[in-house]
Amino acid sequence: MSRAMFEYTKTVLNKVSFDASLFCKEVQKAVNRLLPYEIEELRIFIQSLVQQNPELDKCMIYLKH
Repeated sequence: MSRAMFEYTKTVLNKVSFDASLFCKEVQKAVNRLLPYEIEELRIFIQSLVQQNPELDKCMIYLKH
């Protein structure tokens, strides 16, 4: 079930990547519901989105430990 949540989270983040504040809120939700190894995968995924949308970079703070 958790893997499905990870895939769902990636879909949501793709859809809200046009708005940095909405994106940050979704990243915060994801950090609360995903497993630690999935958060690492999410960090890699978000870094690829940041390359396309540099304004999303401020949301990376939620992925720091």
